[in-house]
Amino acid sequence: MLARVLSCATVGLEGRLVDVEVDVGGGEPKIIMVGLPDAAVKESQERVRAAIRNSGARVPLGRITINLAPADLRKEGPAYDLPIALGILLAGRQVTSDLSDAVVIGELSLDGTVRHITGILPMVALAAEAGLKRAFVPFDDGDEAALVEGIDIYPVDSLAGLVRHLQGTATIPVHRGKPPDNIRQPEYLTDLSAIRGQEQVKRGLEIAAAGGHNVLLSGPPGTGKTLLARALPSIMPQMAQDEAIEVSKIFSVAGMLPSGQPLVRERPFRAPHHTISYAGLVGGGRFPRPGEISLAHRGVLFLDELPEFGQTVLEVLRQPLEDRTVTISRAGGAITYPANFILVGAMNPCPCGFLGDPVRACVCNQSAITRYQKRISGPLLDRIDIHLDVPRVEYDKLADRRPGESSETVRGRVLRARERQIVRFSGSQQRTNADMTARDVQRHCVLDASGDTLMRAAMAQLQLSARGYHRILKLARTIADLSGDEAILVHHLAEALQYRPKIVQ
Repeated sequence: MLARVLSCATVGLEGRLVDVEVDVGGGEPKIIMVGLPDAAVKESQERVRAAIRNSGARVPLGRITINLAPADLRKEGPAYDLPIALGILLAGRQVTSDLSDAVVIGELSLDGTVRHITGILPMVALAAEAGLKRAFVPFDDGDEAALVEGIDIYPVDSLAGLVRHLQGTATIPVHRGKPPDNIRQPEYLTDLSAIRGQEQVKRGLEIAAAGGHNVLLSGPPGTGKTLLARALPSIMPQMAQDEAIEVSKIFSVAGMLPSGQPLVRERPFRAPHHTISYAGLVGGGRFPRPGEISLAHRGVLFLDELPEFGQTVLEVLRQPLEDRTVTISRAGGAITYPANFILVGAMNPCPCGFLGDPVRACVCNQSAITRYQKRISGPLLDRIDIHLDVPRVEYDKLADRRPGESSETVRGRVLRARERQIVRFSGSQQRTNADMTARDVQRHCVLDASGDTLMRAAMAQLQLSARGYHRILKLARTIADLSGDEAILVHHLAEALQYRPKIVQ
């Protein structure tokens, strides 16, 4: 007797339908599994045996052959337990049901309980795109699966409960998920109003948030670089629904969705330590998983003590900063993850940290300073739009009790600038000025005669590359958006030029 149950696998952030075919025949009682399963999938046969027995059913006698198709797709993880068990019961005629319009996903415990798995959101999204009408998922993953429209979600708590539902002796109600109003709104631990002084740096962060530009903070220890970086998400607009689902897919595949929060509403803020490996930052592994640059998608990637990161680790950022994606190639194929984030780097100006400090003298010699600064390559610096000096804060500003401008106020200005960009890029994939292509720059960053004269002089004096030229124009476009101006004026361009590095490496 042959039975067929549809399940799903994840490849990168996308799902792939998997046919679980079960054949029960004569011969020595034995379970044979084919279809390129990994160790976790092969071990499922023992979990499935115990789960079926402890659910009040029995494993059919005879030779049971399980095929996971397509055979060239590597199957990993325990998500096939439930469809395999159901396929065995269907093939043994202990359950009779038409599941041609359904996808079944879930891990089984030995007592038949269905456990949480990672990657439910992209799996169910694929099932809906494929025209399937029902999805049987673990009970704990019901809210996450319900984010997908166009498919009925049935949260399954146990194998026995699913069998009763299919037999018609009990009913699993369709799960509708949490209403949007009940989803927790973003909460920010750091507000700009709590940061004293540093008005010029706050202005730079506002521009970065408005246009999606990368930032480098440089200054002595203890001047607030980390605090300022952590405040950046608080002035960024709340993610749109499609952005939130996109980020939630990444966290779902990585197994990092917060408990009880199926939809990520807060913009990610990732701050890996400088000892992170290449694979930890970019993603990878035997079965590739998203790295920190993908987990920071639509949010902020903060690299504190930037020169302390390994040279290979830093240089790998160059391609994602340009393409907004990262591709991980393996012998079995290539996987592409999104990586559209704002990079915020923080560093000291020299090894001791006090180069240029008005209070404490630097003790580093020139060769040590040069070696330290050369740890960050010129091509990487060229991809950073805003270079900000973070000076020591004077006592009078630290002791000032008057509240500063709040993140909510700044976020209002940023939101208005973002709305102008949404109108500008309607119908295209771009969302912010930092995403503009060379053609977009030619169309939306037109200079008048005085601006052209200033830019010509800056090209010669600052030795700008073609990339640097375009990035200054993008930055000036964002400054104009914050001012509410349709055209880029000469003072917008002058401010953008002030954010270039003072020393050309």
